[in-house]
Amino acid sequence: MAEKSQGLTIRRARPGEAGLVLGFIRELAEYERLLHEVRANEAELDAALFCDSPRVFCDIAFLDGEPVGFALYFYNFSTFLGRHGIWLEDLYVRESLRGRGIGKALLAGLARRCVAEGLGRLEWWVLDWNAPAIATYRALGAQPMEEWTVQRLTGEALERLADNATGIAGRGPA
Repeated sequence: MAEKSQGLTIRRARPGEAGLVLGFIRELAEYERLLHEVRANEAELDAALFCDSPRVFCDIAFLDGEPVGFALYFYNFSTFLGRHGIWLEDLYVRESLRGRGIGKALLAGLARRCVAEGLGRLEWWVLDWNAPAIATYRALGAQPMEEWTVQRLTGEALERLADNATGIAGRGPA
């Protein structure tokens, strides 16, 4: 599903482009002041994006043939709606090209996918200090989920819970 508008093309990432995707991830992480947290490598991204049954997907934006941004996403499920949705994990446009509608085009492509596939939601996080992005999302009609607080288990805490849960339940995962 490639889309083209005034020199802007958006298409699904292709095998051999994991390095490009990783480059965008690193640029995004640097912008978000989180580069020190990036552990992904090209081989892992290649395996995740281009395996026989991928669970994560990536659209890449090209302006006049040059890669300028990406949207990395996966499908989730709303028990309240009883329908799948899309979780946008990362959205990034190179800083020098922001304000030209590239991010909006990436989001619009995902919105079209949601509508075409009968999905109930398109959701994502945004850092609370990223005022330009927040303003853009509000202008598109996105609503903040202010009553919700993100929780995360990782590293030792994740391993500790996994070990304890096995003892409590008397067995491992079903």
